[in-house]
Amino acid sequence: MQRKIILVPLILIISTVTVWAQEKTVNEADGNEILKIVDENLMPVSFESYRKLINEEPDGSKKEFIFFTVKKGKDKVAMLYVSPASEKGRATLRLGDNMWLYIPNVGKPIRITSMQSVVGGVFNNADIMRLDYSVEYDATIVEQNTSEYVLNLKANSQTVAYDKLKMWVDKNNIMVTKVECYTASGTLIKTLEFKDVKNFGDDIMRPAVIETNSPLHKGYRSLMIYSGMKSRELPDEVFTLEYLSRLSELR
Repeated sequence: MQRKIILVPLILIISTVTVWAQEKTVNEADGNEILKIVDENLMPVSFESYRKLINEEPDGSKKEFIFFTVKKGKDKVAMLYVSPASEKGRATLRLGDNMWLYIPNVGKPIRITSMQSVVGGVFNNADIMRLDYSVEYDATIVEQNTSEYVLNLKANSQTVAYDKLKMWVDKNNIMVTKVECYTASGTLIKTLEFKDVKNFGDDIMRPAVIETNSPLHKGYRSLMIYSGMKSRELPDEVFTLEYLSRLSELR
């Protein structure tokens, strides 16, 4: 009799732990699957795009940049500065975690880091030359309702710009609407809002505007506005240090 009294709670505990473990595995799988679809909706596998970046300061002044960007696969991004005239001809390259800046007439490209910003403002280099989220993060669903998922994203290496992200995803179109970026200690670094879903043609429907602000930079705001995006097959040669000076040939 005493044996049965001991065994029943033990079986209940084992069953509860098993169910919890199964639910946790399912949630992780679902979160990562949603994240992959978010990536697919944000960017084709191989493409070119034009973007305007606007940095606004507390005094109301603005600085604008226009970039021509090409991306291939999950880890190759190259970007050419089209304007202003003072920056024209500069180019950046990202291969996985490695980034370089090319300045005409300065010699070989120089190394830059993901948390730096070669254009100032709230966006950093990792934001501007973003890889697929699913490459850098593992996702779990932490909340959901009839209209959206809320995902927690944990960096899968120490080289990623943000240790943790919290992402809101529209259930209707599986598009990201907001991302909060955090340090490992839980400090909010910045918020990214994805707005103005637009049909770019070529079966590309995505937010045309990304707006960011940061509690660490009060009064500052940056906007990234996509004016064009289309699928394009690109050779691997484009994504090399030697090709940076020739990126303008792709336009």
